[in-house]
Amino acid sequence: MFDELIPTTLVGSYPQPAWLVDKDILLGSGPPRVRMHEVWRPEDDLLEEAQDDATLVALHDQERAGIDIVTDGEIRRESYFNHFANALGGIDLDEPGIVPGIVPGRSGKPTLVPRVISPIQRISPVQTRDVAFLRAHTDKPIKATNPGAFTMAKMAKDEYYNDLEALIMAYATVLNQEVREMKDAGADVIQIDEPHMQAHPIEAGRFGIAAIDKALDGIEGPTVVHVCFGYAYVVQEKPSGYSFLPEFDFCYASAISIEAAQPNLDPQILEGLPSNKILLGAIDLGTDEIETAETVAQRLRGALRHIPADRLIAAPDCGMKYLPRDVAFGKLKALVGGAAIVRREIQ
Repeated sequence: MFDELIPTTLVGSYPQPAWLVDKDILLGSGPPRVRMHEVWRPEDDLLEEAQDDATLVALHDQERAGIDIVTDGEIRRESYFNHFANALGGIDLDEPGIVPGIVPGRSGKPTLVPRVISPIQRISPVQTRDVAFLRAHTDKPIKATNPGAFTMAKMAKDEYYNDLEALIMAYATVLNQEVREMKDAGADVIQIDEPHMQAHPIEAGRFGIAAIDKALDGIEGPTVVHVCFGYAYVVQEKPSGYSFLPEFDFCYASAISIEAAQPNLDPQILEGLPSNKILLGAIDLGTDEIETAETVAQRLRGALRHIPADRLIAAPDCGMKYLPRDVAFGKLKALVGGAAIVRREIQ
C-alpha cells in the first residue's frame, strides 16, 4: 500500500462511459452541486446495474495500466461533491439555494447548492455499498473518497445553523459515521476532498484542521486529504502556489494530495509538509496530450529533491472525470511508467 516505494493511485474519478452519462449535459454544466438525474442515460430500473458495469470498466482500466491503489472511479457520482452531500437529512432537495460568491457554472447560470433547513443527519449509508462492490472485485488495495466537511459547508446555503463552525462540524460528524462504515466495508485508504480550504484560507485556518480531525477520528490505516485548484476542465488558469498548505501538517491525515503538474508547482513547497506522505499530482489534466513516462519521472524527481522517496505517491493532479477515456488511460500508463523509472533509479 503506501509502504511500497512510490506507489501509484488515482485521486478519485475516472471518465464515465458515454453509454452511462450524457456527456453534453455533464460537460455543459460543470460539476453539479445538487442532484442532476438527467445526466444518466439508463432508466431508473437499470441504472444501478449499469453503474456497476461501468465501475468494473474503470477498475479494469486501472488494473491494465498497473495502478497500485485503485478506486471505483466515482462512476456512480454526478460530481465528487453532490452524491454524498445531497444524500443527507436536513437538506431540502426540492428547493436548492444560491450562495453569493460561488462562481457560476459553465452555462453562466447561478450555481445551485444544497439548502440546509434542519440538523444535518446521516439517514443511511451512502457509499458503503460502493466500497463493498469494489472490494469484492479486486485484490488490490482500494481507496474510497468523500467530500470534506469544510467544502460541503462552503457549498451549502445555511438556513438553519447560521454559524459556519457549527455547520462544518455537523458535516464532519456525519462524514465520520460514513467513513467508519466504509472502512468496515473494506476500504484500505480513506480520502477526503477539501478544495475549498485552498480557496478560503482564513476560514480554513479557523475551522478546517479541526473538521478533518473530527471526520477522521478513530479511523485506522492510511488517510488522505486532497486539495486542488479545481477541475482543469472548469478552471484553466491555475495559481502557481497554495494559499493554505503547510497547515495540513498538523492534521490527522497521513497523506496530503496536491495538484502540481498543471500549475507547474515549485516542488520546494513540499518542505512545508515535513510529516506527511505526499500524493504528488504528476499528470496534467488540463490537456489531452498524453505525457511520456519520462515527463512523469522528471516531475517525480523534482519532488524527491525535497522529500524522501518513502513519502512520495504518484497520482494525477485531480479527478480524471472530464477527460476522454482513451486519454485518461494513456495518462495512467504514463504515470505507472514514470513511477517505475524513478523506482529503478533509486533502488
